[in-house]
Amino acid sequence: MGKGGVGKTTMATNIAMKLNSLGAKVHLTTTDPANHINYDLALKAGIDVSKIDEAVVLEEYKNEVRAKAHANNMSPEDMEYIEEDLRSPCTQEIAVFKAFADIVDKAENKIVVIDTAPTGHTLLLLDATQSYHKEVERTQGEISGAVAKLLPRLRNPNETEVVIVTLPEATPVFEAERLQKELQRAGINNKWWVVNSCLALTHTKNPFLQAKAKSEFVWIERVKQLSHGNTALIEWKNI
Repeated sequence: MGKGGVGKTTMATNIAMKLNSLGAKVHLTTTDPANHINYDLALKAGIDVSKIDEAVVLEEYKNEVRAKAHANNMSPEDMEYIEEDLRSPCTQEIAVFKAFADIVDKAENKIVVIDTAPTGHTLLLLDATQSYHKEVERTQGEISGAVAKLLPRLRNPNETEVVIVTLPEATPVFEAERLQKELQRAGINNKWWVVNSCLALTHTKNPFLQAKAKSEFVWIERVKQLSHGNTALIEWKNI
């Protein structure tokens, strides 16, 4: 998780590739519509890959609700109410949440590595399963077993680790700190942080870059405080 452009996709792919090389069964997925996961590389390594397309899962969920309503012989007036309800932003949250739960459920027999959208956590990590159930019941949707197991699994540090990725700059670190607080409110564990693209590790001789590298230290130290020392620093690379 982290702000857009901090390198989450690269980190997620690298983690999945390393786990795979150690012999683990891995499923790599993304909730980011702008993702750039290297599917070919992952597939060649024997990694299962997928993506959660918000538009697709939203339409699938709407059709599921409509089908159930028709099966219950609802009146045109009731159908009109349901259609209005399906246009609510809550419906998209429910659809994505349900798809997310189905992906996480693959962790029964694999390690699931998820590259989240920049704002995905606000949609996916609802405060309580009961809140989700209430919304689903209101729209006549189905509650799957995967959803019932989702939050307990995310809250279990023996099953889930959220790796927060950031850059050694003010805005990405502030955004990451806010994300950490949201996770804590949801009762979800986060231990490891990654500070990506650190110029301070390059030993650059360029005066301008040296000045920028020096400015990174305050943000690196801030992340070390937030992570209680559980921080990985990644060197800036010119790709």
